[in-house]
Amino acid sequence: MPLKPDEIRNLGADELKTKYNALQESLFKLNQQAKIGKLEKPDQIRQAKKDIARILTVMREKNTKK
Repeated sequence: MPLKPDEIRNLGADELKTKYNALQESLFKLNQQAKIGKLEKPDQIRQAKKDIARILTVMREKNTKK
């Protein structure tokens, strides 16, 4: 399930970092599964990348507002 921008903006800095790290780990695992041919839903990789990009965007927005 994709993360919504409003949900991400409501998270604190620590929660954003935690979510980012979890998504990076998930993306790594998905890529490993894709390499060995055991990935059932290839669109999960694309969705993870989009969610990571959304989190990074919100993190940058919060840093520039200070």
